[in-house]
Amino acid sequence: MVSKVAIVEFNGDLQRSLKQALKLIGNIDDLNTKKRTVVIKVGVFNHKAETHSTVNVVNAIINSFNQTPQIFLAESDNYKGTGTERLQIWKKLFTERVVPFNLSDDPNTRKVKVTDEEIGFSHILFKPNVFVSTHVLRTFEKGSILKNLLGLIPDAKKARFHKKLETALLDAYEAIGGIDLAVLDGTYTYRGAGANPHVGPDSTRYRIETNILLVGRDAVAVEAVGATLVGLDPEKMPLIQEAMNRHLGEGDVEKIEIVGTSFESLKEKFASVSKTQKESRTRRRGPQTWGGHAYHALESLIQEGFFRLPNKRTREDVAKALEGRAISTKGKEGRIANSLSRRVKKGVLKAAKSPYGWVYWTE
Repeated sequence: MVSKVAIVEFNGDLQRSLKQALKLIGNIDDLNTKKRTVVIKVGVFNHKAETHSTVNVVNAIINSFNQTPQIFLAESDNYKGTGTERLQIWKKLFTERVVPFNLSDDPNTRKVKVTDEEIGFSHILFKPNVFVSTHVLRTFEKGSILKNLLGLIPDAKKARFHKKLETALLDAYEAIGGIDLAVLDGTYTYRGAGANPHVGPDSTRYRIETNILLVGRDAVAVEAVGATLVGLDPEKMPLIQEAMNRHLGEGDVEKIEIVGTSFESLKEKFASVSKTQKESRTRRRGPQTWGGHAYHALESLIQEGFFRLPNKRTREDVAKALEGRAISTKGKEGRIANSLSRRVKKGVLKAAKSPYGWVYWTE
C-alpha cells in the first residue's frame, strides 16, 4: 500500500482544514468509533516555551474523533516539570470526555523492552486504543512526530536514551503497535536554534507563521515529508532510515503520495521565507556573539550526554569540548564558569567541588 500524506493550508477554519486532510488520506472511520478510546500524545518538552501543538490544532484533532467515548491527552514527567503540569497548556479543552493523563502516574503498566531496559508503559498506550502523535514542524534532525515517543517513558530521567535515541524511539513505536494518526502542526515552523526543544522560551524568536497541517496514517512518511519541506534530508536522518530498515513506514519522499496543497510550491515558499528570515535576523542582530555560539554548544553537549554520569566534567573539560567545536575559550574562563553556574541554578546540571576544582554532571 502506498503511503499517503495530506498537506493543507488554513487561514482560520482549522477544523475544516483538518477534515479536508483526513478526507484526502481516506478518512479515519476505523479509528473514530464508539468502541475505541483515543490517546493523543502531545509533544511538550518545556511548558514555558511554545514548541508544541497549539490549543487550536489539538482541539481540531479532538473534534475529529466525535464518536469515541474517551480521549486522553497524554504526557509524562521530565526534568522541566510533571506531565500533569505541562498538560495545563491545553486545560481549556478538558471535559468529562477529554481528560489529561500523566503517563508517569499510572500504576497499571505493561513491561516492554526499550533498548536494553525493561520499562513499564502505561496501559492506555496499547491497542485497541487509538494512538495519535502530534508535534510541530521544525528543522530538528532528531524528528518531531517520532521523537515525541520519548515521552512514553514514564520516568523523568530520559536523557540516558539520547545516545541510543533511534533504537529507543522505534522500540517504543513497536511496543505500542505503532502510531495510528500523525498530525504535524505547521501553524508555525521553528528553525535553527528555536527548533531544538532544549533552547527554552526564546524559541519564538526563531519561528515563522506558516499555517499548514501535515496529516497521515504512516507516521514515518509524515516525518519525512515534514523534514523535506523545512529543508532537511530524510536520507541523512538516522531515525527515518532506521524506521525504514525496520519496515515501520516509508521515508523515501519519492515513494510517498503527497496530496492537497502542491508540495513543490510549498518547498519554494518555505525556502524563500527561510532566506528572508535569516537575512532579517542578520541585519537585526549582526554576527552571532561568542556567548551565542557557546550557549548553543553547551546545550548540545548536555543533550548529547557529555555530562552524563559516570562522567563528571571539570571547567577545563568543558573548555576543551568548546574548542573542539571551533569556539575559542582563551580569556573566557569566567564566562564558562558563569554559564555552568546558571545551568546548576536552573537544575539542568549538578555540581560539586572536588580536588580538581568544580565538577558538573547530569544523572
